[in-house]
Amino acid sequence: MTFLEKARTSWSPAPDWIEELALFADAQGLKGAALRTGVGGSTISQVLSKKYPGVLGNVEARVRGALMRETVDCPVLDEMRRDVCLNWQAKPFAATSSLRVSMFRACRSGCPHSKHTRGTDHE
Repeated sequence: MTFLEKARTSWSPAPDWIEELALFADAQGLKGAALRTGVGGSTISQVLSKKYPGVLGNVEARVRGALMRETVDCPVLDEMRRDVCLNWQAKPFAATSSLRVSMFRACRSGCPHSKHTRGTDHE
């Protein structure tokens, strides 16, 4: 059974991002899909089977950015893919780079795309 068949059977009907992920996994394997999206292969398998216990919105955002080229407007770097935005948000504070400082602060000070809430991370 292909990943696309698995997804369509499990989701019925499968959302567009699930189908995109399944097609990519069929073409590149779970490892390739994991590398492209930044999501583990076992997570991808669970998502395609509709058995993932975590937050699907996080996986969906990564798939939409990495595979579907969805973009967001960053207050520092302008337009960027959604998965790149999530990668920036995950970086810790580093005073060694002015860009890292700017991005860290922007991601934590009201950016509408941020998963951080103001005041939860400290420099």
